Amino acid sequence: MINKKVDSIEEALKGVSDHMTFMLGGFGLCGIPENAIAELARKGVKNLTCISNNAGVDDFGLGLLLQNKQIKKMISSYVGENDEFERQMLSGELEVELTPQGTLAEKCRAAQAGFPAFYTPAGYGTEVADGKETRDFNGKMHVLEMAYKADFAFVKAWKGDEAGNLIFKGTARNFNPLMCGAATITVAEVEELVPLGVLDPNQIHTPGIFVQRIFQGEKFEKRIEQRTVRQRR
Repeated sequence: MINKKVDSIEEALKGVSDHMTFMLGGFGLCGIPENAIAELARKGVKNLTCISNNAGVDDFGLGLLLQNKQIKKMISSYVGENDEFERQMLSGELEVELTPQGTLAEKCRAAQAGFPAFYTPAGYGTEVADGKETRDFNGKMHVLEMAYKADFAFVKAWKGDEAGNLIFKGTARNFNPLMCGAATITVAEVEELVPLGVLDPNQIHTPGIFVQRIFQGEKFEKRIEQRTVRQRR
């Protein structure tokens, strides 16, 4: 019987060390691996390269690692809500590689599928294409983008079973499924961990073959990044 369940977050992050490259799922603050990030902050690993659509906010998500000066390089797409990120980038403390959102997603998916690179029209004629191979396809120029290489991928799912099969909920079904299997080790934290056979096979979004370790998170804050409410009349 396949069993990828680990009993503690310490066991889930076994092997994590300085100078590694991590993928972290989520979109804004939705679907981020909150427990894994908090444990990375506690462990104090440093000189990290982090691949994520965004960089959290000052005191939550990847913002915790930025506060601790644990991240050496950030590869992301949207970083507008983190003042500490901005400060470190402008001061030269943090190396930043901004990537078009769709390209970032495809670089993860390519790694998951085992493709070393792909061509995309996104970014041609801009700084994104500097130093990269370009090629004409059907009269349209494309940029060669390399797939990502990461040591660990940390993802968050709604439900999972002991074999690593995952179901995502709502907007959390964004970068998380693409990052599963796109690193040497994929660690999934879930809100509900069930025995093998409980999940309907037709409802599974990511099969367990892409996951090496799975654990049930202790708590999820699920913070709202920007909340706007209408004033009562």
